[in-house]
Amino acid sequence: MRIHRFLFAAFCVLMAAAAVRAADTTTAPASQIPPAEADAKSRLNSSPRHGEWVDLEVPGRKTPLKAYIVYPERKDKAPVVLVIQEIFGLTDWVRGVTDQLAADGFIAIAPDFLSGMGPNGGGTEAFASRDDVTRAVRNIKAEDVVAGLDAARSYGLKLPAASGKSASIGFCWGGGMSFIYATSQPELNAAVVYYGTPPHDSELPKIHAPIAGFYGGDDARVTSTVQPAVEKMKKLDKPYTPHVFDGAGHGFLRAQDQRNGANLKAAQQAWPATIDFLRKYTETAP
Repeated sequence: MRIHRFLFAAFCVLMAAAAVRAADTTTAPASQIPPAEADAKSRLNSSPRHGEWVDLEVPGRKTPLKAYIVYPERKDKAPVVLVIQEIFGLTDWVRGVTDQLAADGFIAIAPDFLSGMGPNGGGTEAFASRDDVTRAVRNIKAEDVVAGLDAARSYGLKLPAASGKSASIGFCWGGGMSFIYATSQPELNAAVVYYGTPPHDSELPKIHAPIAGFYGGDDARVTSTVQPAVEKMKKLDKPYTPHVFDGAGHGFLRAQDQRNGANLKAAQQAWPATIDFLRKYTETAP
């Protein structure tokens, strides 16, 4: 039975890989993609861009939702990208991703969904360990995430420097939430999913934004869901473009130093494709 399950999972991964566009060939230097986890703090400390913390008012929420926002340096107005954390909370690495999105020309906003839930009313930074953070994140309801993202999106779009276009991007737990957000916010222009699973089949018809997914070829738990999602989205005439990177594991954009170079190669190919996708759907006229 275990062998059959393994073979089925492997088959699904191969089928998902077959769905990947052949265009995954552009490789960006490490300085032009989000930092690896170990390098995030130093990258943030040396960033020339303006980043700040803001308090977001969310209907029904007793305490403000804190969010980290970074502004791009450009002459014209910029799209807003909502950055959805991993299950590890709003870490320096997530802030590093937010900064890189700003470097690529977007107003990037990353809410801390643990705001007010930590010791003494703190957020991610207040928890004693990563295990404590993970347990707390698992208890966050999807509807609360959607409400927080709506608040962040509303805040961002009201900024004088905002163009009126918006997108979401999420990782792991946040990747699944980015997919869910596309079912909940009809005016979203695009959604990016990094190694996150799709929502329930019944929710897929609600999607209006194009979806791009990025997955590790050796992450069968998640990647085995890609081909079924491709088939369901195709039947619904919903745009969904998956990219599966051979040899890469779960969390490859953060864990770039793992899997004998496969994670780094995946990150260097995935990020240019991510930015091209976001620009395609947020930088062009409707």
